[in-house]
Amino acid sequence: MGRPEIDVVRVYRPEAEVKAADSLRTFSHAPVTMGHPAEMVTADNWKALAVGEVSTEAAWLDGKIKLPLILKDADSIAAVENGTRELSAGYTCQIEFVDGMTEDGQPYDAIQKNIRANHLAIVPRGRAGSEFRIGDGAGFWGASPVHDATKEVNVTLRKIMVDGLSVETTDAGAQAIEKLTGIIAAKDAAIATADAAHQTAIAAKDADLAKAVAAKDAAEAKVLDASAIDKLVADRAELIGKAKAIAPEVVTTGVADADIRKAVVVAKLGDATADKPAAYIDARFDILAEDAKPTDPVRETIKDGLKVVANDAWTAAAASSGVKFKEA
Repeated sequence: MGRPEIDVVRVYRPEAEVKAADSLRTFSHAPVTMGHPAEMVTADNWKALAVGEVSTEAAWLDGKIKLPLILKDADSIAAVENGTRELSAGYTCQIEFVDGMTEDGQPYDAIQKNIRANHLAIVPRGRAGSEFRIGDGAGFWGASPVHDATKEVNVTLRKIMVDGLSVETTDAGAQAIEKLTGIIAAKDAAIATADAAHQTAIAAKDADLAKAVAAKDAAEAKVLDASAIDKLVADRAELIGKAKAIAPEVVTTGVADADIRKAVVVAKLGDATADKPAAYIDARFDILAEDAKPTDPVRETIKDGLKVVANDAWTAAAASSGVKFKEA
């Protein structure tokens, strides 16, 4: 009740609130249920919970609410015919905490106001007592006396399994439970299907991302930085210089490094070395390179001294200017 400081909250339900027109109006076409359901009856669950309905407007008669009702479920009708026919209203209300005294001298701590019906339950034992029951004049219902609380009421029950547990309930209750269980199972299956599709989509995106990263890495691997290019050029120039120093006649333009080394070794050591393994070729090339010096075109040009060769035009020009050429 929201008042933990009070051990027992005494709630008074005034007759004026019960028979108020706004309250009685809410019973019109209210769903009839077998027992009080574990939840309020709503537009989402009434098909599973309702076994009938209050047919027309409720009326206040002799201090009680008279409710014409219709039962439409065979199991529920059978239960009523077997003696389960007391009535209990499921409703909401506003609680107003106010101290007071009832007309017959009983103190109270709160009052119920704005009573609004949610459903009308058929129960073996109602809270209001056995006087509040189905009193249809047809058959034995109206003629039979109010049932004795000491006598056992004959109610047909079924056992069903709910999440691994055995539950005993009426046929109507079993139908409601089975329907709700089916709805839950269908929703669980839909969630599982959606989750599987989501995981598949994530896996596909991960695969696409992996391919893109691999392609990027491959492209970057093919691109040499400036220092690497410089080293390749320097190494190539050094190799060509050594090759020309050992065997000037060897062609190096457009020839791979390994083929240059092999051509040099064959040129110097003969065709017998042509079929030797690459390691042998490399070793022999290094030995030959140690005994040779790379060619230097400028040094080769000036090693025997510079010579000036004058042509006829230069000779005539020099003669006219008084310059004399002398061979070095």
